[in-house]
Amino acid sequence: MKAIRSAIQFLLCSAAILLATSALPQAPPAHGPAVVPSYMDKSVRPGDEFYLYANGAWEKNAEIRPDRAGESPASDIYDQHEQSLQDLILAAAKAQDSNSRRIADLYHSYMDETAIEAVGLKPLEPRLKAIAAISDKRQLARSLGETLRADVDALNMTNFHTDNLFGMWVAPGFDDSDHYHAYLMQGGIVLPDREYYLSDSESMREIRTKYEQHIATLLKLAGLDNPEDRAKRIVALEHAIAQTHWTLAEDNDVHKANNIWKAADFASKAPGLDWSEYFRGAGLDKQPDFYVWQPSAFTGESALVASTPLQDWKDWLAFHAIDEFASVLPKPFAEEQFAFWGKTLNGVSVQQPRWKRAVAVTDAHLPSELGRLYVQRYFPPQTKAQVQAMVSNLIAVYRQRLEGITWMAPATKAQAIAKLEALYVGIGYPDKWDEENFEVKPDDIIGNLSRSRIAQYQRERALIGTMVDRKRWCMAPQTINAVNLPLQNSLNFPAAILQIPSFDAKAPAAANYGAIGAVIGHEISHTFDSEGSAFDSKGRLRNWWTKDDFAHFNAVTDRLAKQYDAYKPFPDLALNGKQTLAENIADDAGLAAAYDAYKASLKGQTAPEENGFTGDQQFYLAFAQSWAEKLRPSALRNEVLTDTHSPDHWRVFEVRNQNEWYKAFDIKPDEKLYLAPNARVQIW
Repeated sequence: MKAIRSAIQFLLCSAAILLATSALPQAPPAHGPAVVPSYMDKSVRPGDEFYLYANGAWEKNAEIRPDRAGESPASDIYDQHEQSLQDLILAAAKAQDSNSRRIADLYHSYMDETAIEAVGLKPLEPRLKAIAAISDKRQLARSLGETLRADVDALNMTNFHTDNLFGMWVAPGFDDSDHYHAYLMQGGIVLPDREYYLSDSESMREIRTKYEQHIATLLKLAGLDNPEDRAKRIVALEHAIAQTHWTLAEDNDVHKANNIWKAADFASKAPGLDWSEYFRGAGLDKQPDFYVWQPSAFTGESALVASTPLQDWKDWLAFHAIDEFASVLPKPFAEEQFAFWGKTLNGVSVQQPRWKRAVAVTDAHLPSELGRLYVQRYFPPQTKAQVQAMVSNLIAVYRQRLEGITWMAPATKAQAIAKLEALYVGIGYPDKWDEENFEVKPDDIIGNLSRSRIAQYQRERALIGTMVDRKRWCMAPQTINAVNLPLQNSLNFPAAILQIPSFDAKAPAAANYGAIGAVIGHEISHTFDSEGSAFDSKGRLRNWWTKDDFAHFNAVTDRLAKQYDAYKPFPDLALNGKQTLAENIADDAGLAAAYDAYKASLKGQTAPEENGFTGDQQFYLAFAQSWAEKLRPSALRNEVLTDTHSPDHWRVFEVRNQNEWYKAFDIKPDEKLYLAPNARVQIW
């Protein structure tokens, strides 16, 4: 399902930052984003390596704890965030209302290892028996359709892996932004990206070998015969599926994804799968048409349904049914699940405490219910008001920047300003909460998660054809992240990211604007990145550019892509500038807008020095320190291959394109990060 998530990342949730997975062994700063001199390595010239200048001492001393894939200076604060969520959950256990009871029961069902050991594999037996009973490709198609699920946050956050041949996403239509439509996405593989199957590098070959062993181990634990042979065929099938998949760079071209197929078209455009049975199994047999994101992948995967032996598909379905829930099966299954997905893929040697995993699952499957409690306790109205003021300041600055662009024709500029003026910015929490309507039992974790997935799918499916709510949120308030939704022309800034360490009302303005201000600017800038710029003020996929303006935009952004192509986290692996282009554009424009907003906030006054740093220096140092991170090599390699963001270290290099950074630190032409003025990429 990773391919489904990455394909829609720009449009469903173009995220600026996801912080909650990192950690630091030392105590974090007592406040938020103010500059921390002890993190700096002043032996490094800022113009040679600004990330290490800002974070070098911290990185040298930081040790990655065995239950983490990486570390960040705010680790203890994020641990406190998890503790806060657990406190809310435990308090819910004492409440009498039904929503609180469901929160407590879901958490308990994950924590109740005795019940999990007692029931063993029984909760999965009906599904495994149904798979074993499949006798022909028609029944296979029906079974594949029954496993179709909508791409929702709960699946992303719990690290479950599904048995979907395809995935569905429900969103405003590319051409009809007033109604929700069904988008179908390539699926069928669960390693992080197609390159994990296709790359001939030594590291990827080793992962594939261990993946095959993982499959065999789970099948053996489940009592299936000939597990090694089955595992070999499953990997071969997923390799063939991966060959049909689009790359991340191809996925992110929304114009290639704008393909409407009538339900009757599938049989001729993607022969091999009994589509009538598939849609009947998915409950979509009355749906007249779909957006098909990767047409050639659908053609290729459907052909594989016809050409691959039925038993291989049955083994594939059985393995993924087990693998999806292995972490909540008896101990041998859970240990094997972590051994591969934790140790092999991310280099994490020790699993996080069970209570943290239980909190994550509860948060993922009851996000609105837990979110209400979180907002009540942790997000005061004055914080929302302060952030709203920052947002207003940034939008005003962005309008000024748009008005001041000299390369854009008046007609294009008017459309850009109209889009900015129509932008909805949600702060803290949604006006209307989604409801997670599924039965929760205190002793049935697999049933709870299964019912949650089905309920979420049914909720999303029910939206198809209804009027779009442009204020609908993509994330829960307790999520430490921020998103841009181009098809809704809206932004979400959840409550959890609008607090320490990203924002602190007591910190200097320079630091707040360098940290959370750059994140806000980043999200606003997604409205005009390489993907967002394809949509108009109503979220329609429409070209509102003059030919010359669009050519200029493409030429400048191509220069930015080439800039990032040159960064090599590993000797054998460079960043992919096209894959990360939209996020890099947002970093470039967002940082520039945040700087202007910071200067505007001073109202002509000079910012006070802090620890010997000028206001401008504080701004850029706060930006750099907000991205401090130390990853295990396997986790970093995974990120380079599968993420549409550049790794945090290289995101800091965006300062190279900021004229004011050169002035703030007196950067000289002989320093390694120096770019001549005409080589600096400045888009908005």
